[in-house]
Amino acid sequence: MASDFHEQERDRLRKQYSEIATLAGGLAHEIRNPLSTIRLNLNLLCEELEHGESPRDRRMLNKLVTIQRECRHLEGILDAFLQFARVGELRLLPADLNEIIKEFIDFVRPEATERGIDLSLHLDADLPPVRLDEALIRQLLMNLIRNAEQAMPEGGLIELQTAPDADFVKLSLIDNGVGMDERTRSRMFQAFYSTRAGGSGLGLPTVRKIVEAHRGSIECQSEPGRGTQFSIRLPIAASTADAAGDIDADDSEE
Repeated sequence: MASDFHEQERDRLRKQYSEIATLAGGLAHEIRNPLSTIRLNLNLLCEELEHGESPRDRRMLNKLVTIQRECRHLEGILDAFLQFARVGELRLLPADLNEIIKEFIDFVRPEATERGIDLSLHLDADLPPVRLDEALIRQLLMNLIRNAEQAMPEGGLIELQTAPDADFVKLSLIDNGVGMDERTRSRMFQAFYSTRAGGSGLGLPTVRKIVEAHRGSIECQSEPGRGTQFSIRLPIAASTADAAGDIDADDSEE
């Protein structure tokens, strides 16, 4: 009976995720088209004014640049919302989490170095494989790295650690940034909550949704002035094979 209930609940969640993703795609289309038209016309207006020398032309150009910046902000929120809504669309395959982390860090290291941030890896050599959606795990890593970078405006250190943990693989990301107070920690996974001006408030909620979609768990330890540690536990492949097979089978039928 319990297994039937859980299977029904998984079916309900898959259907719900699919409906949300469909609605999000339609919403994105309806917003992105007029937004693209607005940006195109703003670019044309800026080109007409960029060589103007009168004070009026300069004032108008400054206002147009401000509107362009806000359009980019809207597009960023739209992209973040789509990522959040589409997390339920899993493509799970056996993978080496260490290799995914190393490839991702090679990609982001140049930008981190420019920001004065050192990336340090401590990866367990005997880490068991996990069934993962690689694109979503890369998105999870990107969101966590960005969150850590924003907490270290003067630069600092980000450590990524992996280790076996019973039937799970544990991934820890640790920074020595400004940290968070209790109020921020209690709300950081709420959609659209952000302490950063211009932030979408969807980065960490998307991280949690990705972890939960992989049937994992996430914890955070942080104090003001003492940095932050996110600890993620993901089931090893043997524990997720049956469930992942169900999800893959559903995906193949669509």
